[in-house]
Amino acid sequence: MEQSEIKLFEGKNIRYVWDEQKEQYFFSVVDVIQVLTDSNIPRRYWSDLKRKLAAEGSEVYEKIVQLKLPSPDGKMRLTD
Repeated sequence: MEQSEIKLFEGKNIRYVWDEQKEQYFFSVVDVIQVLTDSNIPRRYWSDLKRKLAAEGSEVYEKIVQLKLPSPDGKMRLTD
């Protein structure tokens, strides 16, 4: 069973899911980018970064999956 919650880091929300089967946490990349870069548009930052990684031949993005996490409007939405 997966549990999704929100953690606070330096006053900012980071959404995550705990997967009991795999015993792993999965964090929202967009939220982590917002905290680390203080970007006003973290989705755009992530989109640009994915393109740069693909152009460089990086396979990092291929290991990132989309998860349903709570959005600011309270609905569960897919996010990287």
